Amino acid sequence: MDDLNGTIHPACLQEPPLAAEVINQLDMFGIFLYTALTFMATVSLILYLEQCVYIYKKLPSPKKTTIMWVNGAAPVIATMSCLGMWIPRSTMFTDMASNSYFAVVIYKVLILMIQECGGEEVFLKFSEKKTFRISTGPCCCCCPCLPRVPITRRMLFLLKLGSIQYAILKTVLSIFSIVLWTNGNFDLSDLEITGAAIWINPFIGVLTITALWPVGIMFMHIRNTLRSIKFIPKYAMYQLVLILSQLQSAVISILALDGTIACSPPFSSIARGSMISQQLMIVEMFLVTLVTRMLYRRTYEAITLDPHANENEMNTKTSLNPKSVDEHLA
Repeated sequence: MDDLNGTIHPACLQEPPLAAEVINQLDMFGIFLYTALTFMATVSLILYLEQCVYIYKKLPSPKKTTIMWVNGAAPVIATMSCLGMWIPRSTMFTDMASNSYFAVVIYKVLILMIQECGGEEVFLKFSEKKTFRISTGPCCCCCPCLPRVPITRRMLFLLKLGSIQYAILKTVLSIFSIVLWTNGNFDLSDLEITGAAIWINPFIGVLTITALWPVGIMFMHIRNTLRSIKFIPKYAMYQLVLILSQLQSAVISILALDGTIACSPPFSSIARGSMISQQLMIVEMFLVTLVTRMLYRRTYEAITLDPHANENEMNTKTSLNPKSVDEHLA
């Protein structure tokens, strides 16, 4: 931190503190804050595990496995953020775990939409004369002139490929970044053209946009079909986790690199930015966990697609199991 003579506190140029140093510098408010955040992260994980047991018993395969993956996004991010908050030097590893898990979730959301329609074969059968609108976000929302493409098995494969490539490459690049970091070649604050971060991070950004596009295309096509099973709020929760875990973290990281987030010994600007991001993430993911629990902890009858529905607006016939609603409200 700059003082009147223009000098910088030595701690502002050091690595993030050790866990023991963090604990020793906590005051009464800090103890209360860390305890409350740890409690939130723990509750999120416990609620998720209980929900997994419920889903495993109540829902059929393979949909139950997909729903478990999608539901785990918020609790996993909250748990990893809690570990990173207590052990600041583990941030690189906790961020890698969270981002790699969510990369798989993006693909699983696409698969879940297909499974909710009755599976790939049923979806293709009732969509053989229909088309996808590809002028959707985040790639082509500003290009309404793009032609519609027919729904075929090959097109469905391309959509899956567009999403699963991110799940694979994100994990590979994260591991590669950690290897470079251990050797001193990867530093988020190094924005020189010779630094690894300036090349890897923009490439990951391109992969992210490429993975989100197929999910957006599929959602725009079946959002009316799945309205009766409340899939739109489920998709909204997925989008919220995406914004909070990716965009919010990126903004805070930029502010820390710019020096807008001031150094506060024993935390440097970058370490303090990471700490703020993790603390916000725990609270946000705790709230998301509660909402997704209400949306997913229920059973419902499978959707019946109507082959005579209008183009891209397939009618559905679905009804909730009354017993399941009572269980959910309880």
